[in-house]
Amino acid sequence: MSFPGFFIRRPVFAAVLSLLIVVIGLVSLTRLPVRELPDVDAATVTISTSWRGAAPSVVDTQITEVVESAVAGVAGVER
Repeated sequence: MSFPGFFIRRPVFAAVLSLLIVVIGLVSLTRLPVRELPDVDAATVTISTSWRGAAPSVVDTQITEVVESAVAGVAGVER
């Protein structure tokens, strides 16, 4: 009796074995970890400027605009 002949003579056994292989494959697929898509948090930079006793317009023009232009020159900054 050959290997293929065994399954030809017993088709129910072949079908059950095939279904068992499919079920084991599906269970294994659901338990596989996904490493190609890791959780990534976007980097956030917050800059606050203050100058005691100065008017808001002076702080805006002399400090905040200078810092904003320096940070805007960094590659990869979107906003």
